[in-house]
Amino acid sequence: MSQKFHVKRGDQVVVISGSQKGKSGKILEILPAKQRARVEGVAMIKRHLKKSQEHPQGTIAEREGSVHISNLMLQAVFDGSKRRKTAAAT
Repeated sequence: MSQKFHVKRGDQVVVISGSQKGKSGKILEILPAKQRARVEGVAMIKRHLKKSQEHPQGTIAEREGSVHISNLMLQAVFDGSKRRKTAAAT
């Protein structure tokens, strides 16, 4: 039985709490086992890759980490909410 989340792949979302609060982006993938999602440009982590054919020197690649689904809100809902109006007022 798969879980049903309030967001899906391709949705434009805003992070509403946590260290990435206020950032927005498109959902790249959903990780249902952990109830997390990868969001474009949010929670970037550095991944150290060892030497290989495509990276003869090895490299440090930056990629998206995951954010818990409860910390995400659809951009359209966020823009239409009181949250947005109070943030603009201050």
